Amino acid sequence: MEPKRRSYPSDVTDDEWEFCAPYLALMREDAPQREYPLRELFNAMRYVVRTGCQWRYLPHDFPPWSTVYQQARRWWNARCFETMAHDLRAIVRVLASREPSPSAAVFDSRTVSSTPESGARAGYDGYKRRKGSKIHIAVDTLGHLLALRVTPANEQDRAQVGELAKATQEATGESVRLAFVDQGYTGEAPAKAAEQNGMRLDVVKLSEIKRGFVLLPRRWVVERSFGWLSRFRRLARDYERLARSFEGSDRRMMYKTNA
Repeated sequence: MEPKRRSYPSDVTDDEWEFCAPYLALMREDAPQREYPLRELFNAMRYVVRTGCQWRYLPHDFPPWSTVYQQARRWWNARCFETMAHDLRAIVRVLASREPSPSAAVFDSRTVSSTPESGARAGYDGYKRRKGSKIHIAVDTLGHLLALRVTPANEQDRAQVGELAKATQEATGESVRLAFVDQGYTGEAPAKAAEQNGMRLDVVKLSEIKRGFVLLPRRWVVERSFGWLSRFRRLARDYERLARSFEGSDRRMMYKTNA
């Protein structure tokens, strides 16, 4: 079933849809309860991801917003985008003459300002002087997502190493042996948490004498990954009531970035 409307820049291409469709087909395309084409529901979700609009503000030439939202939740709960992102990462690594599963990762975090919707679970980041949520991510050395965790902004980076390392190993099949981090991850506790998950932390220190922005060895790739995410208005601020919803938005956008 082809869309009967003018296309948007966010619409999936034929080649992209050929890759994505097997991950998204939770039921047969011709199932009697399916009223709208699966591709159109996916296009509508991509429109929200790219523009940052509210679900209820979807253009009327898409299926009803409630139907799109319900289907997006089904995909999310079935971890479709997480699986898709992991497989895309493996493909990109092979095309770059790398092993499908990485042996090294990079950890970092980013603070995103809160809104009235997310304010109840927000924290204050004293270093950034900002109230909101903190996104903790692990990427491979090409900058592609391995694991993700959302906490209040007042949570310390070093306290998330255990959970982040565990999720990273689950995503890679226990292949990661080394994680590059900044000085916010120093200390015996984070080092031990990483070691318990089979990896070693390598703290990349900032030069004592610097002028302006400095690209740090290895760690610059995770900064680029945050730059990729910043292109999507949905992540400019934390608009979600639940941390799990905000985490799901990050995963969907990281899939689109990899694609």
